[in-house]
Amino acid sequence: MDIYQGSKNAIIFDLALAIVIGLFAGVILPGATLLVLFLSFVMMLAFSIRIISEWNRMPVLRLGKYNGIIGPGFVMIMPFVETTPYILDLRVINTAFSAEQTLTKDNVPVSVDAILFWQILDSEKAILNVQSYFNSVQLASQTAMRDVIGKSTLSEVLAGRNIIGQDIDALIQDRVSNWGIRAISVEIRDVKIPQELQDAMARVATADREKMARVALAESESLAADKMLEAAKKYEKDKYAMQLRSLNMMYEISLNGKNQIIFVPTESRGFSLPTPIGLLGIDSRIESPQHQKQQGKASQGKKQVDG
Repeated sequence: MDIYQGSKNAIIFDLALAIVIGLFAGVILPGATLLVLFLSFVMMLAFSIRIISEWNRMPVLRLGKYNGIIGPGFVMIMPFVETTPYILDLRVINTAFSAEQTLTKDNVPVSVDAILFWQILDSEKAILNVQSYFNSVQLASQTAMRDVIGKSTLSEVLAGRNIIGQDIDALIQDRVSNWGIRAISVEIRDVKIPQELQDAMARVATADREKMARVALAESESLAADKMLEAAKKYEKDKYAMQLRSLNMMYEISLNGKNQIIFVPTESRGFSLPTPIGLLGIDSRIESPQHQKQQGKASQGKKQVDG
């Protein structure tokens, strides 16, 4: 609609209507024609003026027939002949909607909250093709969400929110495209499931975590056992390495002041170093003939006692 032409027509109409009112008043009250004419013209202008923001548009109906879209800025309409029933907002609009107790594909009731971002692209279609575009968009969003959730399983709804949102957005776009509206995106805010199902899922998750922990512990034990066997083979080849390891273990234990170490002499090749004999002394004593003789007498005496 040509704003300039519409405003010009409105001014002419206001002036004509004021003249008619002034002449009628002059017949009733002679001498008041000019005053009534001026006041009538000012009043008609007040009814004609519209100030429309940059992001808004107004449809104009002339005697009930669609005459076009006006705005933005300063515009004028013909009072009593033209009307502006709506104010259209061309900015991106966000609409919150939800679907409560909707059954998924695996028969689980869920409640989903989402936000739709949409925008009016064709003002004429938004006025003429739908009764109330705002309420219609919200209702179309709810039904689209129910349709998508009904075709998805619970795991898909919980794990694939982005995919679910894209499917809902595509379905909404198919339904509102004839209304001059573009669905930009759908963001899933929250998915609620029954408390009993939440408890069951929590128990399953806990059991899975415990299973993973036990498997990891068993793998660690197996790896440690392999390393210990490897170390044992090295110690078996060199007795001094085992004795040095024993000394190192004693040193590590002694770092803690709460432990008390008692050195006990023994012939084992493990913790045999606490004796003051020393490494070479142990070997020479064990391999000496005198030591072997003493060991033989001790074993004979033990046999006699047993006999």
